[in-house]
Amino acid sequence: MKVGILNVTGYAGVELARILHRHPEVQIAAVTGRSAAGKKLEEVFPHLAEIDITITEEVTESVDVVFSALPHAASAERLEQALKDGVKAIDISADFRLKDLDEYQSWYKIEHPCPQYLEEAVYGLPELHRDEVAAADLVANPGCYPTAAILGLAPAVEAGIIEPDVVVDAKSGVSGAGRGFSLTTHYSEVNENALAYSVDGHRHLPEITQELGAIDEDAQLRLTFLTHLIPMTRGILASCYAPLTDEAVAGGMATAESVRKLYEDYYADAPFAKVVGAPPMTKHTLGNNDCVIFPTVDRRANRLIVVSCLDNLVKGAAGQAIQNMNLMFDLPERQGLEQLALYP
Repeated sequence: MKVGILNVTGYAGVELARILHRHPEVQIAAVTGRSAAGKKLEEVFPHLAEIDITITEEVTESVDVVFSALPHAASAERLEQALKDGVKAIDISADFRLKDLDEYQSWYKIEHPCPQYLEEAVYGLPELHRDEVAAADLVANPGCYPTAAILGLAPAVEAGIIEPDVVVDAKSGVSGAGRGFSLTTHYSEVNENALAYSVDGHRHLPEITQELGAIDEDAQLRLTFLTHLIPMTRGILASCYAPLTDEAVAGGMATAESVRKLYEDYYADAPFAKVVGAPPMTKHTLGNNDCVIFPTVDRRANRLIVVSCLDNLVKGAAGQAIQNMNLMFDLPERQGLEQLALYP
């Protein structure tokens, strides 16, 4: 199977190349990157020296699927032609994640380049949409924060055990901001520092509310989502909090054991959603495609607490995109993604 990667020079793009190179069913046929066009991939990324390919401005080779790691708007513009040509596409940007066009344009402050594809795009969270992904021509890869938050809360929302007032307190490593230069990601600013940002609303919020709302339209969740930048390269750690309903408490769900069983049953057939019995740390997911989920209960407050973590460049981007590709082409879901975490 031949694949193309748009914008291989970004963090998500280079991670796609790294993981796809070891995929037994894949040949990387084309990689693009305008600033590095004409260079061998190993000139830009020496750690990828085994991939003998030249970076081009456009995908000119015939491919079976194209991954786009371009920024929003630019991604949709470039994928439109591929979709017209009948090539399957997986978009790592936000361009096709939101079904509501007005919401997309409000959060991203741009006019959508090709909104005609919004309805047919499948939100690429396999744990929720496996069958739809398998039948899709266009998959919208979820954001890194939403992946951690949605997987952390989905079982509780479906079971109806939590009240609508939900808080997601999330932390991210610096690579989530991409390779572009900015003062906020400068080493001297990030090192030995932590900061909250987008306190008036992060643009990943509508993804979370869209997907959790689709699980239970009657839940009418009131979601507070606060993000933080912390001094590490990779990783997302999301701490989710919600009061348990009176019915859940009366029904015996106000125990860590009951909640963990609920989560284990929900993710029984999800190879990359790992429910654990102790709080995880981001190093448990460094370099792999797992989302590690720890659900428990604060008995004093009858409050659900869920801690979930993942590698923002793997399960939060490139790895999840390849997981989606496997489903779209009827390949084993874990193929090419069996990497264990790097530790320490």
